[in-house]
Amino acid sequence: MAAYGERIYEGKAKILYKTSRGTLVHFFKDFATAFNAQKKQEFEGKGAANLKISSMIFEYLKRTGIRVHFLKLIDERSFESEALTMLPVEVVVRNILAGSLAKRLQEKEGLPLHPPLVEFYYKSDEKGDPLVSDDILIALYKQSPADLKTLKEMALKTNEALKKLFDRAGLILADFKLEFGKTASGEIILADEVSPDTCRLWDKVSGEKLDKDRFRFDLGDLMTGYRQVCARVEAALKEVA
Repeated sequence: MAAYGERIYEGKAKILYKTSRGTLVHFFKDFATAFNAQKKQEFEGKGAANLKISSMIFEYLKRTGIRVHFLKLIDERSFESEALTMLPVEVVVRNILAGSLAKRLQEKEGLPLHPPLVEFYYKSDEKGDPLVSDDILIALYKQSPADLKTLKEMALKTNEALKKLFDRAGLILADFKLEFGKTASGEIILADEVSPDTCRLWDKVSGEKLDKDRFRFDLGDLMTGYRQVCARVEAALKEVA
């Protein structure tokens, strides 16, 4: 991987390299993890599938006017992006009651949420990425109120664009996680990835889960779901090209 540049970070799903141009290369790994990496397994082709899905979605979001870090594909496992100062906040948008929220509220999964719910989580593997309020982020973690307002606005705008795309692909976007960073000029833009690793995606007709919940809860072959999402998104984008 030396050709990518200097290796600067390795996470659960990606490895980051810094190029001589000051940009970043994101290498997508084949590992799936769940429950704060307590469950882990390698799936051949997962990295390539998530890379293709993320790159297609980033190009689509750019066309809708949403600023993203994605610059270009490098190969079937990596893309190049702008280098950002990442904000320590994971933004989760929920259109349907599912996952940890359904468990937390002891409510039945599948109930629609109107309007969509936006939640903030403090990004820290050591702390388990805890759910936090705006006030906690401001008072304890020194985040800017203006930045948090921007994150919520961008998350909701991204949600509307993604719901339209996934609806064309025959998928329900139940919820998803976003990460953001700041450019050298201080502009907040969308970063990380948008894939079945970070989105709950359900078939519109059958309700079959085609995302990482297949791995979390042993609901079926992970790659069968990811390949379906990839093919459907690609076909949906051709319809609107």
